[in-house]
Amino acid sequence: MGAKEDKSRDDTGPSHRSGESMNSEKFGAAILLGSIMLAVSLLGASWAVSQSVYRATGRLAAITLDLTERGDARPAPSAAPRGRRPDPAKRYEIDLGGAPALGPASAPVTLVEWSDFQCPFCSRVWPTVKRVREEYGDQVRVVFKHLPLPMHSKAPGAHAAAEAAHRQGRFWAMHDKIFDDPAAMGPDQYTVWAEEVGLDTDQFDSDSQSPEVKARVDADMAQAMELGVSGTPSFFINGRFLSGAQPYESFQRMIDEELREDS
Repeated sequence: MGAKEDKSRDDTGPSHRSGESMNSEKFGAAILLGSIMLAVSLLGASWAVSQSVYRATGRLAAITLDLTERGDARPAPSAAPRGRRPDPAKRYEIDLGGAPALGPASAPVTLVEWSDFQCPFCSRVWPTVKRVREEYGDQVRVVFKHLPLPMHSKAPGAHAAAEAAHRQGRFWAMHDKIFDDPAAMGPDQYTVWAEEVGLDTDQFDSDSQSPEVKARVDADMAQAMELGVSGTPSFFINGRFLSGAQPYESFQRMIDEELREDS
């Protein structure tokens, strides 16, 4: 009896425990399988989203490149005007205040540009502005105004260098040096360029750091803000606003209108 009782306990106990173990294993396997399926689902969703973003980014890049190649691109979003902008239908009074200029003060058309030496759109439009000067000669006066934008860390130094060169009558020579090789911008290179364009480099280095030069740049920036200009390049043709790196024909149309009014 005792032996049978012991056998019965042994059979019943392990058998019951074995059933619990099997159920536990099945439950654990179910959890593991569910976890794997969830992970696969999440990975699939993540991959789908990433592919959608990738395709959208590619389409945006292609559109941007196409606009740039066609010459229709406008200032980058980071350089776009914020808030109030000048009204193209109005005519604004622009204080030239001794700003660097090409062409006679008596020219019937004055083209004022607010520019940033680190802005790629400004360097791209400069050949167009030079073409305006070549085509119209002394009928158009080109005036430069400083507007180094906050996101361009090298711009303040470049504008100080150009304004320092202006104090020795060589603004446009320094202007062209900077735009011809914007990747080289930096204090040492400005001094090299100053020597190449025939400046007194000691005076140039001193002027570049002077409060007078900074005040000149700051005054142009303040005037831009007053007019509602916060993007580059921005133009005023006889006080009429023209925004962005426009094709030559846009300048031509406005200049011809001004010349007809003057005749």
